[in-house]
Amino acid sequence: MPTPESRRPTPQRLLDAAEKLMRTTGLAGATTKAIAREAGCSEAALYKYFTNKEELFVRVLTERSPSAAALMRELTPGAGEGRSVEEHLTDIARYASEFYADGMPMAGSLFAAPALLERHRAGIRQLGKGPHVILYALADCLREDRERGRIRADADPDAAAALLLGACFQRAFFLHFSGPEVVTPVDEFAPSVARTVWVAVS
Repeated sequence: MPTPESRRPTPQRLLDAAEKLMRTTGLAGATTKAIAREAGCSEAALYKYFTNKEELFVRVLTERSPSAAALMRELTPGAGEGRSVEEHLTDIARYASEFYADGMPMAGSLFAAPALLERHRAGIRQLGKGPHVILYALADCLREDRERGRIRADADPDAAAALLLGACFQRAFFLHFSGPEVVTPVDEFAPSVARTVWVAVS
């Protein structure tokens, strides 16, 4: 028989519940009340560990998406050392494609609920998070490459980052909206888009 201690909510149990609901009902349907119920605790107990639902979403994305940790490692300062810029961009494109493909179904339901979307924006802002963080991090990597002479002095890191990540995001959209048969496999797509961006900045 479970003890009171074993029934006590933990951050991991709450993340498990949040991930399950966000993946099955979407972010709009995964209310804090539903997450707490799935975890077997009260809403008040959930708020002992997490600021808001947006923090749960960010944690699910960054900790439970298979490619998230690898993507963030590739976007840290100096991550491209020992590889060519094109090789580094290829790895970023691969992980970003997988990350966007994994997260898009969870977030998609928000766009049908403008009030929830605005609340989500505010919550993410409060946490200092958001999809722009990845864009800025990649632009900073490319800026570092420019300072080290690894890309052209007149290359635009912000535009190059937007081109690469925009292509990865579009692939994820086509994957879910039109089906896998219309997208290039990620192992072909990643080096191709990376090479295109590399040619533009080299």
